[in-house]
Parts: sequence; C-alpha cells; structure tokens
Amino acid sequence: MKTAVPCYYHLDVEVSQERVGQVGRILAAHLRYWDLDNLVDPVCRGAELLLTAIDRHATDKHTSIEMWWNGQHLITAIGDDDRDLRPDQDLRSCLAHLAATSDGWGCCATETGSKIIWFSQRARSGERVPLVPTAPAPSLRRTLRVPRSVPVAQLAESADRVLEGAR
Repeated sequence: MKTAVPCYYHLDVEVSQERVGQVGRILAAHLRYWDLDNLVDPVCRGAELLLTAIDRHATDKHTSIEMWWNGQHLITAIGDDDRDLRPDQDLRSCLAHLAATSDGWGCCATETGSKIIWFSQRARSGERVPLVPTAPAPSLRRTLRVPRSVPVAQLAESADRVLEGAR
C-alpha cells in the first residue's frame, strides 16, 4: 500500500561503470522499502542511463542522487559537478528516454555551476490497495423515538405546551 508519509533519500557516489549497477540496486532497495515496487524498473532504468552517460562524458565523476516520495509522486534528481558536461549535446539520448518514460522531467543549473537532472514518476491510482469500508458503530446507548411514530395529536399537544411555557 502506498503511504502518504513523505520519504527522502540522498546518496553521494563517485560514478564508475561498476558503481552504476550498485547504485541501481541501492535505489531499488529503498523503493521496495517504501512499498513502491511498481516504480523500481522505470526509476532504476532512468538513473542508470544518466549515471552511465555521466561516466562516459564527464571529467568530474562526483554525483549526488536524491529521491523524494510525497505520497503521489516520486522525484529522482541526479546532480553532477562537471561544468563541461552539456545536457543538450552529451546527454541528449538520456533526456529523450526520460521524456518518453517519465511523467515529468527537467534540468536546472545550481549556483556553483553544476547541473541537476530530475524526473518524476506518479503512482497510478489503480495500483493502490482499496480501502475497506467499516460499518458505523452506534454512538447512543438509548434510542430516541422517531417523530413519525408519535401520533400527530400528541405532537400538537406537546407543541402547545412549549408555546404556553414561552409566554
């Protein structure tokens, strides 16, 4: 069941070809821990594509990976410190894949000159466990008489008494 409790995970890694698979398994373990098994494949595939591209094209291999789960969306962000790596040229095929397989994605620069590439996956409503309705429990210990079960003449008499008491 998808919980509405916000979750956050951060990982700093020095990217290498051997580490790409390890990072994918680490991310998959956290997603399973958060009960997001259905998001493991698209998130790990997107992260592994970006990490592989960073490994091939970047000179500075230091990378930060963050995941946020807010109860509806999982956002995965991968930031690198290489100022020479250009998303529009070096990462074009990865970004095209992210655009095709994710619900949203983007790229932004930081104050230090590095860049962050993020993508989001939404948990579909059909994948949630349905809530089971519970029967309401009575809150009163004694029952009250329904006005329709009282004869009309008796209701009129009680109304007259209330009016006389108000005068």
